[in-house]
Amino acid sequence: MIDGKDIPSGSIPSVGLAIFFPFAASLGDFWKYVRDGVEVLQELDSADVERAGVPRAVHSASGYVKNSTELEKADLFDAGFFGYSPREAQILDPQQRIFLECCWEAMENAGYTPGELAASVGVFGSAGMNTYLIHQLLCNPEVAAAVGGYQIMLANDKDFLCTRVSYKLDLRGPSMTVQTACSSSLVAVEVATRALQRGECDMAIAGGVYVSFPQRTGYRYQEGMILSPDGRCRPFDENARGTRAGAGCGIVVLKRLAEAIADGDTIHAVIRGAAVNNDGSSKIGYTAPSVDGQAEVIATALMLADADPRSLGYVETHGTGTTLGDPIEIAALTQVYRASTPDVGFCRLGALKANIGHLDAAAGIAGFIKATHVLKHRFLPPLVNFSRPNPLLGLETSPFVATAEGKDWVSDGSPRRAAVSSFGIGGTNAHIVLEEFLPTSTPVVAAPDAHLLVLSAKSPEALDQAAARLAAHLDGEPDADLGAVGWTLQTGRRAFAHRRTVIARRASEAVGKLRDPRSDEIANGSHEGAPRSVVFLFSGQGSQFAGMGAELYERFGVFRDALDECAGILNPILGRDLRELLRSDPADGRIHETRFAQPALFATE
Repeated sequence: MIDGKDIPSGSIPSVGLAIFFPFAASLGDFWKYVRDGVEVLQELDSADVERAGVPRAVHSASGYVKNSTELEKADLFDAGFFGYSPREAQILDPQQRIFLECCWEAMENAGYTPGELAASVGVFGSAGMNTYLIHQLLCNPEVAAAVGGYQIMLANDKDFLCTRVSYKLDLRGPSMTVQTACSSSLVAVEVATRALQRGECDMAIAGGVYVSFPQRTGYRYQEGMILSPDGRCRPFDENARGTRAGAGCGIVVLKRLAEAIADGDTIHAVIRGAAVNNDGSSKIGYTAPSVDGQAEVIATALMLADADPRSLGYVETHGTGTTLGDPIEIAALTQVYRASTPDVGFCRLGALKANIGHLDAAAGIAGFIKATHVLKHRFLPPLVNFSRPNPLLGLETSPFVATAEGKDWVSDGSPRRAAVSSFGIGGTNAHIVLEEFLPTSTPVVAAPDAHLLVLSAKSPEALDQAAARLAAHLDGEPDADLGAVGWTLQTGRRAFAHRRTVIARRASEAVGKLRDPRSDEIANGSHEGAPRSVVFLFSGQGSQFAGMGAELYERFGVFRDALDECAGILNPILGRDLRELLRSDPADGRIHETRFAQPALFATE
């Protein structure tokens, strides 16, 4: 898709992303271990699981699997930033804390200031089962008695996940929790897409979160259940025997395509089509998947996307690695693709669960963000834990390829397209078709110039952290347009009390100054309360000179427009064009005559 051309009306781009995944402090960290095929898995010992409360008789029994994918710092929360007291923060489900923080981060990633938007912003999200309530709060009767049942309900019920975000970020669009088990967060993306298409909001936040407590614990393997016997997930492999649990949060910010282009937003990928359905009762049991149900939702999404299956080069699958789920998923995909093409092996399979485990309600959004990065980086990542295909899948004669080798995604000249599947226990299926965004024009990067970079935070420590993060980002983007960075920092961030400003001409210079916060070359200060008033300060006569403002006039439209307006007003009064006087030869001398000097100074200032 090129600048919105040849794209169905109503297509929805993602303009902001945020994650909180294991061992991924940033989107860049996440993409690195996806690209490199890293399995994020921690093997535990007996002491670990006993500290988590697992009795020795349980974890020492045959079949107990001692591993986990811990979400580091999941117990931490910047309560003061969001106006929570320590007690309120203590009783708030960590899933809701993480979701709230990630929503703020996603809005900033999109370049918008939460709470300062005239646009209507909707929130659509999902959360996993609240085990913090069970294993922490209800085991502490003193806390429960101190706050009361009503407050515990408000802090822990899934019903309040999204409305809490709308309240804390002052967002006025539709706000609703979406729960369909494992497919919840991808369904939330589909619901957000429809809300934007119907005009119910101007922007939408969508995503999901899942963290189970205690984290550092294992599980007892049971034959025929979905968890694997060795704690590893091997989607589509001949040794696939089940999935494993993970933890994390993912958020996407969505807008209508024409508005995103007009507003100059960063477009990560575009949703061409999205569909949701349910299997009904045409399957062997309530928890079982269905070929017919999955095939129908895939075909519907492709139809809504106006996309031929042959145009897709990547599918981020549900990919649980179970003996029942994998064959059904491939059968459904093959059924749909075979209806339009006999071609073999043109579409790569991906499965994030092999990297970080099954994220439950957040699984779909995690796959969505991965597929978005596959399109952005034009790279087909390896399938983790894959050696040889499960013969029951028939991959060798299918449109699909599973491989442990990553490679660049070379296009035939057509836009790259990818799809994402997410299927929930209970039969609610979701499928989304994505396309890369290819601007027709190359961004113009201005020549090196002095740019003002402004940072603010609620505490000196947070300000230092913000400066360090910006330095790390610019260090990895040495060719970054500092003008664009400065604009976003000034218009897409809320101003807090503790402030820092840096003036730099290029990224490397900014990095050096940001990493030396006490340098004389940067300014630190603080300001509490209302915005400061603005005054015009005019220097006295005598500071004028021929050519003053010439460089500003050439380079900055706002200065040029103002001076042009003043020249137009003054022309009949002065009897000559003020701009010619400003450009006159220094030997001319007229600029020093009072009748010209005073209006020239006023117009310039």
